[in-house]
Amino acid sequence: MMAAALAGAFGDAIVIVKTLESMVRQPEMAGQFRTTMFIGVGLVEAMPILGFVVSLLLMNK
Repeated sequence: MMAAALAGAFGDAIVIVKTLESMVRQPEMAGQFRTTMFIGVGLVEAMPILGFVVSLLLMNK
């Protein structure tokens, strides 16, 4: 459970840092980068949530 949360936080950090680097290099594309970043963060955050659900399912068996 804890590993899933740490991996999610690490993944979010990587996505956000790379988005900020892209915005610095191409400021005219900042809106598109931001939209893509939110989609990426949402996908990264789905993994710890799924890990939590699976751990609850396994504890109840």
